[in-house]
Amino acid sequence: EVRPAPARPTLAVIALIALDKEAAMGWLWAIIVGLVLGLIAKAILPGKQNIPIWLTIILGMLGALIGNAVARAIGIEATKGIDWGRHLLQLAGAVLMVAVGTPLYAAIRGGGKKKKHTV
Repeated sequence: EVRPAPARPTLAVIALIALDKEAAMGWLWAIIVGLVLGLIAKAILPGKQNIPIWLTIILGMLGALIGNAVARAIGIEATKGIDWGRHLLQLAGAVLMVAVGTPLYAAIRGGGKKKKHTV
C-alpha cells in the first residue's frame, strides 16, 4: 500500500499559526494588565469592593482601553521611553470602572437590597 507524503504547511498556514500565537499573546497580555490595573484600582478605592477576580480583570481591561483612548485623544499615545502619562490614564480608567462596576455588580447580584428590620 502506497501512503501519500505528509502535507507540508503552506506559507499562508504558517502565517495564520503565527497570527494566532500573536493574538493569543495579545489577549494574555491584556488579561495580565487588566488584573494588575484592577487590583491596584481596588487598593486605591476606599472600602471593600466585593467583586470576583474575573470582574476585576474585565474592569481593569476596560479601564486600560479608556485610558488609551483618552491618551490618544490628548496626543500622548506614544512617547519615547516609558509612557507614564498613558499608564496613569489607564489606571484612572480602571479606578473609574471599578468604582462604577462594584455597585452595579452588587445591585445585579442582590447585594444592594435593603434588609428589612423586624421588631
